[in-house]
Amino acid sequence: MPRTLKFTLAYDGTAYRGWQRQAWGVSVQGLLEEALSRIEGSPVTVHGAGRTDAGVHALGQVASAVAATTLDTRRLRRALNATLPPDVRVVAVEDAPEGFHARFSAKDKTYEYWIFEGEVQPPFARGWSWHRTYRLDLSAMDQAACALVGTHDWSVFQSSGTGVRSAVRTLTHASVRVEPVHAGPVGLTDGRAPALAESPSDTDGRFIVFRVEANGFLRHMVRAIAGTLVEIGEGRRAADSILALIASRDRVSAGPTAPALGLVLVRVDYPGTGRVSR
Repeated sequence: MPRTLKFTLAYDGTAYRGWQRQAWGVSVQGLLEEALSRIEGSPVTVHGAGRTDAGVHALGQVASAVAATTLDTRRLRRALNATLPPDVRVVAVEDAPEGFHARFSAKDKTYEYWIFEGEVQPPFARGWSWHRTYRLDLSAMDQAACALVGTHDWSVFQSSGTGVRSAVRTLTHASVRVEPVHAGPVGLTDGRAPALAESPSDTDGRFIVFRVEANGFLRHMVRAIAGTLVEIGEGRRAADSILALIASRDRVSAGPTAPALGLVLVRVDYPGTGRVSR
């Protein structure tokens, strides 16, 4: 009998055209569909919770599919990871209730945007952090981030061509924190409160992490907010101007869209699932 399956995936998005299957180029969705179809013996369609763009990474992408495989969830996970490339991993496979859909059943999503601030970016960080050489005002950035929480029309941070009916979304958490130079996004998913402590010296460098949770996001929304927060950190716009900027709904008035490589889909939450306390 067909069963509904829920997959949790982590991937380095550097080499891929993004999550969504494309007419050309390799996508994470396409890879998972090919691997699952080989096991199933017939084509299988996979639905993802978030359509991460080319170059965007994930620690907790969620996908769903209906399949008839009789493999238990642990064996299925092993079989998929034996087929998928090493930069795409199935972290967990679960049997889900009938009707579960990774995208439409989602309650909210959490993203982080990673920035390396320092003169010399560590080589290991070049694929997943935006390099900035100037010292940023973290207090101003965090003040602006906290002001984002609430329900707004987010057109000011929406790229053209989205095609959504409404730009209204509810942000439930937004903050900026610091991580030491030896840190990285792997495992940093506990949702801890932002820590704005300075690194030991200016020459060490540090990571600045923008974390945001919402019931939905527009195209390039998190990256546009990150670009605007960097301008605030550089003193090019005031922290208390963020609400007026949102009210303007004018994309040209906001900051640049930050590069894709710093963005990580951290987790997707569903009704009835536990939440990580902050």
